[in-house]
Amino acid sequence: RLLQEPLAIHGIADGEKRIERALDEVGLGKGFRFRYAHQLSGGQRQRVAIARALILEPSILLLDEPTSALDASVQAEVLNLLEEVRRRRKLTFLMVSHDLAIITHMCERLMVMQNGEAVETLTASQLIGHRVSEDYTRNLLRASEGFVRTA
Repeated sequence: RLLQEPLAIHGIADGEKRIERALDEVGLGKGFRFRYAHQLSGGQRQRVAIARALILEPSILLLDEPTSALDASVQAEVLNLLEEVRRRRKLTFLMVSHDLAIITHMCERLMVMQNGEAVETLTASQLIGHRVSEDYTRNLLRASEGFVRTA
């Protein structure tokens, strides 16, 4: 039902095919569509959420803290999956995260925000190289020392 809902809302007829394709694309078999949330691990739940978003075949995905509740190994799996999906579908991601390691791994360009206001716009390489101009961004970097991680 969770996977069927977006299709029903948008009146899309080829729902079964899209559900199977999306589940396959995120590494879950079609049998997962009949499982309840309590039967899934955190990583599987995140994959179902990604599949649900992909069912509508968007060109842009908003990723709001996509790995915040996952342990490091599952985070890496989900991030690698997102990279693969982005490449294959030629998607654009708009990512919201407090994790500078994830941001610099997943994003080419980023905007640092404070209290809902843009503080600084820069590239991931500028952030990694500490080539920032705003005090708030410098403070974020200091608070996140050692943030560079590979996924």
